[in-house]
Amino acid sequence: MKVLHLNAGNETGGGMFHILSLLKELNTDEMVLGVFEQGPMYHEAKQLGINVICFEQESRFHLTILKKLSAFIKAEGIDIVHTHGARANLYGFLLKKFAKCECKWITTIHSDPRDDFLGYGFIGKIYTRLHLFSIKTMDHYFAISTRFKEMLQHFGIKQSIITTIYNGINFDTPAFAPITREQLGLTKKDFVIIMIARLHPVKGHFIAFRAITNIVQSIPNVHLLVVGDGPMEDELKQSVKKMKISEHVTFTGYQENIHGYLSMSDLMILTSHSESFPLVILEAARAQVPVISTDVGGVKDLITEPKLGWVIPQKDPIALEKAMKEAYTLKGEGVLPFIGINLYEKASAEFSLQQFSDSVYKAYEKIINQKQVMKST
Repeated sequence: MKVLHLNAGNETGGGMFHILSLLKELNTDEMVLGVFEQGPMYHEAKQLGINVICFEQESRFHLTILKKLSAFIKAEGIDIVHTHGARANLYGFLLKKFAKCECKWITTIHSDPRDDFLGYGFIGKIYTRLHLFSIKTMDHYFAISTRFKEMLQHFGIKQSIITTIYNGINFDTPAFAPITREQLGLTKKDFVIIMIARLHPVKGHFIAFRAITNIVQSIPNVHLLVVGDGPMEDELKQSVKKMKISEHVTFTGYQENIHGYLSMSDLMILTSHSESFPLVILEAARAQVPVISTDVGGVKDLITEPKLGWVIPQKDPIALEKAMKEAYTLKGEGVLPFIGINLYEKASAEFSLQQFSDSVYKAYEKIINQKQVMKST
């Protein structure tokens, strides 16, 4: 079996972690990662010992890369091309349509494709249409949640070519130095809420800021850590100033040591408008930190009852405010940490990296076997 994973290579968040953790777990002789630029993913893959090749795309939509990809697929005898992300999906479509590659084409749906280009105006609408068109022509789909499987079926894709495969992580404690509250100018008495997300419209930061604004009077020791970087950084910082909550919000920028920041927090929030199966919730579970999340993607596949956390409607700062206040009350009663422990116990039992990689590999085997049967008939 030879599988080529394709990604643009500029991922820094959950998408990058998903791909690299999978490739590190699978047989390296059978897998190769192809990227279009030497971005964060390329360098991280090199450090992890993953077989990675950069196809050196001259510009973001320079089509000469198709010739390089086609030659590589044929020379290496690639059985499956597994694309991740809108750009890779588009080139996968073009390869299948014009390069006449005989390999099977799979994609993992990491996010709702209708939301991938939010905030990019008219150009974003064009890219969205192209992406939606391209993903409807694939041979097989990995949906990261039951909800995303249903979404694909709504697009008209047959259930028989969709496999639901939940994300997973290694639940061993990461080898990073601990981070103390004192390092960030915080105290044990502070109610520390952490939000780990790209600074992008789809992540719903303004909902979090409105909720913080509403609770500072009743919870004056609340403090929000905003971890991540992205195109909205300046706009979000200006918004915090205008809302007069600067003393309650700290922007940390991108941080590699997510576990350290989670471990010193009381609560994690996810306010996204769209997700598949957020890895950051599994990371919070590993750190035994309770979670409030919007009802997106596969969140309800993990947080199935109140003892595991809070699932709230999207774009609803009032619901977020209410859940934050409940969590604060539970902290005062000494109960809040037990919600984090409950979440850890379920996540570590049902969403491990081993289960995730085994499911993917078995799906590959099934797809290749089906291909061989079709050839022989």
